[in-house]
Amino acid sequence: MLEKQSVEIPQQWKMIYLVRRNPALTASEFPQAWREHSALGKSCHNVRDKVKSVTQCSRVLENNHIIEGVSSDYDGVNLLLMSDKSATEDIWSDEETLRIMRPDEPRVFANYIKDCTVVCTEELIKDDGPTDYCLQYFLKIATGSESDTIQQVLSELLLNKQEALFYHATKIVLNTVHGKTPPGYNYAFVIECWFNTESEIASAIGSQSIWNALGAELSSQFSIDTSVCMLTRVTHRRP
Repeated sequence: MLEKQSVEIPQQWKMIYLVRRNPALTASEFPQAWREHSALGKSCHNVRDKVKSVTQCSRVLENNHIIEGVSSDYDGVNLLLMSDKSATEDIWSDEETLRIMRPDEPRVFANYIKDCTVVCTEELIKDDGPTDYCLQYFLKIATGSESDTIQQVLSELLLNKQEALFYHATKIVLNTVHGKTPPGYNYAFVIECWFNTESEIASAIGSQSIWNALGAELSSQFSIDTSVCMLTRVTHRRP
């Protein structure tokens, strides 16, 4: 009898950056300037090979539903699916990137992208199709907690969907950060909670803050004071 062989699913590597805009741009001008910057990537053959998809998420400027606790300190989150792990390292020394894209970064952003980026592997917890509104939690571990232990707890809590935030989300992604992080960006995990509309996010959270919406068991593992939660909507995708 032939033994059944398990199929190993390759890890999906990802680069996520959390950015502030160039102060010369207004918050409403930033998404268009960002789209223009992304368009430069189309002229870079090596970038097209390394980056499988781009999802630019700009901060929602009008918090119409008064979602308590979301950050206004940053202007956008970019989710880059990479071809493999080596691409997350090679892209910083790529000749085309350095020659075409990096000189344009100061026009759009307050800092160079390399100084705002974390490298992750993603775990898709739930996926009911693409949507445009997202709560993104950039989580720093509380003193005394262990990242390996927390990862297992995180996966189980997100899968159980006991909290309304996770139950009603159309898509949930758990990103685990790997390797050295830039100064100030020592996040351990990035959670994406996707919804169809901002009002659906507000309804799932209710009258509590976005941190209480995580649930006591989960939020107690993290340094809430130094973690960041962004309320964003997609302003550019490719392909």
